[in-house]
This record gives sequence, C-alpha cells and structure tokens, in this order.
Amino acid sequence: MRLTNLDMDLLRTLSIASELGSLGRAAERLRRSPSAISLQMQKLEEQVGKALFRKEGRGIRLTDSGDLLLGYARRILALNDEAVSVTRGVDIEGVVRLGLPFDLTVDWLPAVLARFSEAHPRVHIELRTDRSVELLQMFSQGLLDLALAFGSDDRAGASFSADLQVRWIGRKALRFDQNNEVPLVLLDPPCCFRQMAVEALDRARMPWRLAFTSPSLAGLWAATEAGIGITVRTSLGTPRSLSTLELGVGLPDLPNVSLVLYNHRHRFSELTSFFESLLVETLHEAMPDVIISRAADKQTFGPEILPGGASRVLA
Repeated sequence: MRLTNLDMDLLRTLSIASELGSLGRAAERLRRSPSAISLQMQKLEEQVGKALFRKEGRGIRLTDSGDLLLGYARRILALNDEAVSVTRGVDIEGVVRLGLPFDLTVDWLPAVLARFSEAHPRVHIELRTDRSVELLQMFSQGLLDLALAFGSDDRAGASFSADLQVRWIGRKALRFDQNNEVPLVLLDPPCCFRQMAVEALDRARMPWRLAFTSPSLAGLWAATEAGIGITVRTSLGTPRSLSTLELGVGLPDLPNVSLVLYNHRHRFSELTSFFESLLVETLHEAMPDVIISRAADKQTFGPEILPGGASRVLA
C-alpha cells in the first residue's frame, strides 16, 4: 500500500479550527476565506479517505475518525514546531511565567524544563508553585502566562483539560468500618480535595475527624507517611511510600477532578505556545490512559457550510 504524506498546512488548519471552535474563526485567524478553509478540510478528508466531520443539530462536530486524526495532528505539529524552535531558537530571548501545583513539580516538571531549555536556552523561566486557588488568582491578575491548576474548564482562559481520578491515599494495609472515625490529613481551606473527602464521608454516614491540617503539600505528605491519617489527592506526585487505597477498605467513592491548563490567548507568543505544547505532550506521556482535550472541544458551535451545500462538522 502506498502511504500518503499528510499536508502539514491542512493539519494546522484542523488544529486551529478545533482550538477556536469553528471553521469561520479559523479563516479569520489564518486570513483566508471560509470557502478556502472548507476546501482544505475537504482535501484532508480525501487524503485520509475518511469523513472527518458530521452534522449535529445546527452545529458541526468531528467524527470518530476526525477526532483520532486531530490527536495525531497535534502531536505532529508539536514535533514540527519543536524541531523548528530547536533549529532557530538558540538566540531567542524572553520570559515565560509558569504556575504549577506542587503535585507536578517532582516527577513531571523536570522533563518539561529540560526540553524547553534545550530549545530556548536563553529564555528566562519564572516558575510559581502553589495551591491551585492561589495560581488561579495570580493568573487572573495577569501575573502568569500559563497556569496548570485543579479547577473548572468553564473558567476564562481554559485551554486544555484532563479528568483525573481522586483517590484515598495512605499507608498500606489500612482498613476502615462504619463505626470508627476516619482520621483525615487535609490542606487548609479553601481546597477542593478537602471538600470532596468531607462530602463523601458525610454521604456515606461515616464518622471522621481532622487528625492533621497544613497549608502545604509537603506537610500533608509527611503526616500521611507518618501514619497520622489518610488524605485525598490524585496519583500525581504521590510519594512512593504511600498507596492509593482501594474501595475494598471500606471508604466511599470520590468524584474526578479536572486538571486544566489556562493561558492568556489574546497575548499568546511563540514562546508560550511552544511551552504549552510541551506541557500537554509531557502530561500525556505521564498519564497515557487519561484523555486530555481542549476545553473548547466540549462545546457545540454554529453551522459551517462546506462546498456542495453539505453541513459538516467541527468541534
């Protein structure tokens, strides 16, 4: 079988249209006519031999094949942009201000920093690690260019999101029953994980007590490792000495939490765009089973009319 070389321009148009929510907005961004963008997407369908779009009400959405291709397109474009940046970017200078929760600083962050520094060795990185509520406040004040935080993808500036499982975490071989108080190790409020733990235990009518509180994640992990109690978190950054406690130990289910990447799209630069692609790609490598999607992909947009009068899809 003869392999087809996908057109990079077509893939970039697909990615931009998905990012902005419609083919019309992509046309404005790329300074092309809507009909030219529609023809590009028609050509991309011809290259892959599959329908990439479907009509959904008055809007348009990607088909399963289109969604699959979009994931590969982003990876191809990220690798292309990284190659160009590494080749050209030795003399680029500037500042990127990044905010991350403490959970991501140990096992995950070094890989991102190494790849970015290799591409842009003269760029100054300002890193802020803090609780999500503080990071989101700094982002809203314009003090961060990019912020990765536990929050809502409905918030202004949300770009990518991943739904992560929240777990009970503690020392191994722990068991609980309905009659014993559950000793909790929690961060000071406000904290979404603290609220999840308390609400889950209250719904299950299980008694609990605050055994330890701290304003820092380091204090939370130290107390949990000491066996003072159990805590609630995702598996990201969990110390190897601790375990996620399975439901068989008598604890109730916990809801998922969204890890969201926020950016100031109106002042996006080549540097922040490249850094964002590295963040998303490295996060995906660290959590291959977790679906990471653009926040805009969850919305339905108005109709886009393609050549021939057919309403096709883009989300």
